[in-house]
Amino acid sequence: MTDGPAGPRRVLRLPRRTGAGLHVLALAGAWLGLSVLAGLTLFLGSSREVTLASHDAVLQPTLSRQVVVRTGPVLPDLRIDSGAPLGVDVRLGKTDASSTEELVDRYAVIASSPEGARARVREAVVDMAWQAALRGAAVGAVPVLFWVLVGPARRRELLRSVPSRRGAVAVAAVTAVGLAWWQPWTPADERVEDARPWIPLAEFLGPQVPLPEELDGVEVRGDVTTSQTRRLIESAVDTYEKSRGFYAQAAEDALELDLREPAEDETVAILVSDRHDNIGMDPVARAVGDRAGATVVLNAGDDTSTGATWEAFSLDSVSAAFDGYDRFGVAGNHDSGDFVADYLVDHGWTMLDGEVVEGPGGSTLLGVADPRSSGLGSWRDETGLSFEEVGSRLADVACDTAAEDGPIGTLLVHDVNLASEALARGCADLAVGGHLHVEVGPDPVVGPEGQVGYRYTNGTTGGAAYAIALGSKPRREAQMTLVTYREGRPVGLQGVFLQTNGRWEVGEYTVLVRPDTVTGAEEDGGPGEEQQGSVLVPSPSGTPDPGPASGPGTGPREQGPDADDATGRPREQDRRDGR
Repeated sequence: MTDGPAGPRRVLRLPRRTGAGLHVLALAGAWLGLSVLAGLTLFLGSSREVTLASHDAVLQPTLSRQVVVRTGPVLPDLRIDSGAPLGVDVRLGKTDASSTEELVDRYAVIASSPEGARARVREAVVDMAWQAALRGAAVGAVPVLFWVLVGPARRRELLRSVPSRRGAVAVAAVTAVGLAWWQPWTPADERVEDARPWIPLAEFLGPQVPLPEELDGVEVRGDVTTSQTRRLIESAVDTYEKSRGFYAQAAEDALELDLREPAEDETVAILVSDRHDNIGMDPVARAVGDRAGATVVLNAGDDTSTGATWEAFSLDSVSAAFDGYDRFGVAGNHDSGDFVADYLVDHGWTMLDGEVVEGPGGSTLLGVADPRSSGLGSWRDETGLSFEEVGSRLADVACDTAAEDGPIGTLLVHDVNLASEALARGCADLAVGGHLHVEVGPDPVVGPEGQVGYRYTNGTTGGAAYAIALGSKPRREAQMTLVTYREGRPVGLQGVFLQTNGRWEVGEYTVLVRPDTVTGAEEDGGPGEEQQGSVLVPSPSGTPDPGPASGPGTGPREQGPDADDATGRPREQDRRDGR
């Protein structure tokens, strides 16, 4: 109460721009909050069907910070800390394994080289998170847009109508719709697995089974007590330990190999072929590549045994192993159908399909899938072509390019016989492949005008004796080859070999000498003499030598499982150190 007359009321007014800015910030904050809430709800409620560990599997993200693998009614479920704020529930479905024993051994080998499976799960979860975020942003924008479009006058009108009968009906209807969607009154049935306690794997197996340190954090459902199940798990642990130990030691030893170091102006690619699902060799091959200073991987195919979708674990593994490299590949005859090539393309590989691309060190690279991979033969989208017809088409493309820009640097094929015509016509510097599971070459091929190209067959990187090489160690000698490029052309090869006993052998660096470099070589080694680690090409004369149609060299040699259509000479043992 005051004695004097009341003065004018003073109202605090913000500048118009400030008020509009605060209004926009409030709307943005509301949209962000609603988007996060909606996105998280959608993310936790989402699932993804993938092929994982040779299974059809369903992934569902959780907030448990645990990776839970639900293996089905026979084997115990597994659980391990995810090492991240989120967890994931993995429910395994169908697989092609013919027996439980085979399946358990497969689990053990895959678990010993988990990079591919881990990358596959991470990729799926990140993709689900992005999709949920986008959908959440859209859902969160709906009420904000409604608020803006309705306007303040209409909002006040709607607010005044809430206490009315019509407003009460509207609120009740919205509440009923929400409850019908949620249905909180429906009790969830208790599941059998909910009653099973989690216990450490060491406790489940008992003190008589020593566990590797990597398995310390693994837990299993504790009520699986049959002796058969225990024996299966014990066998898996033994296989895991052998596989992990062999390949981990091989990769460690590879980092100490005495390999040729590239010069500053050189680029090194590592050539792999015929992995046949042996994912254990992938980190080993990467270690060899890193030791040699490689930045490119050339994959000559037969990554799988049949090209089936359950073998996606092998493709996940090789993709994860060579992450950061420039990756080029072709499908082999065992990579049947389109699955392998399409899957690798989706994971960052350049799969060659009959078009010239830029390859290692600025060179040109050309290749095509093995025409036997589909059972029909193919040239891009055309079907019904034979092996010889595809080779002829490949030679046409190579020679068209060679006429304008010089010979193709590298022809990457699964079977080097596919490149025989291109080499015979003098249109390529080097053709590399696999298929025979043993090393052959490098062998020079002289073109009609004195051009010189080389054909070279890499052995099996997976150490495969048969169509599938998945196991605790290679079944035969495993090989990778280092291809060196300089000034856009391949200039040298070096084979690297891992024996079944874990011993490494390194081949000598072989210089790919051509007519324009023979003069310098003769000055160093004398006319007509062969330099150590080099291939000198005689002066071309007479009829071009395309090499035998059935394979390089002469005489019998050791045959791989895919070598029934090719012959060649025995590998030169003195090319390697230690022999």
